[in-house]
This record gives sequence, structure tokens and C-alpha cells, in this order.
Amino acid sequence: MPALSTLLPPHLAPIVLLFASNVFMTFAWYGHLKHKSAPLVVAILASWGIAFFEYCLAVPANRLGSAVYSTAELKTMQEVITLVVFAGFSVLYLKEPLGWNHLVGFSFIAAGAFFVFQKF
Repeated sequence: MPALSTLLPPHLAPIVLLFASNVFMTFAWYGHLKHKSAPLVVAILASWGIAFFEYCLAVPANRLGSAVYSTAELKTMQEVITLVVFAGFSVLYLKEPLGWNHLVGFSFIAAGAFFVFQKF
């Protein structure tokens, strides 16, 4: 099977990998909240297991991404992607609504990301 770096343009591969890694990490960090009756040690071990797969995606995302993005741009992408994935996870999986205040706060973060990618 060809490597992802040959299937996607260099500027897109890290974004796809970061989205995928964030899905795993969001489940690792917050998925156990739907299973609060499970012992904490089980939640921790399950989270570590899930996080392993997150690292298997995040490390290549950053390695590939460093060829086309600065480290600050990669980190900024990571944070914005994290918010997008978390928002979907919160609403769809945890069934917790997002209020207007969350959307305003996320918008300010996205506005900050805009400036990181500008070449003034």
C-alpha cells in the first residue's frame, strides 16, 4: 500500500493525519466520561491504549508537515483541529450542547490562527 505522503499533496497530508489523530486523542481524553462507573485505572489504561494510535498519526503528521509548514503553523493547525473535533465529539458523542459563548471563544481562537498563517 502506498504511503499517505504519496496519496495526498504535501500540504494536505498533515491536516488529514492531524484530524485522525485528534479523533483518537479526544476519545482517549474524554471518551471515558460516558463510562464513569468503570474504575479509574481501567479508564487510564484504556486511554493510554487509544493514545498510542494518536501518536502513530500525530508524529508522522508533524514530520510530513514540517516540510511545508513552520512548527508554529503546525501547532496552530493542531489546536484548531482539536477544537473542531472536540466540538463534534461533545455534541455527537457526549450529547452536550455548545452554547453561543463556546462558539464565540472558538471563533477568537480561529481568528488568532489566521494571524499565525499571515506573512506580514
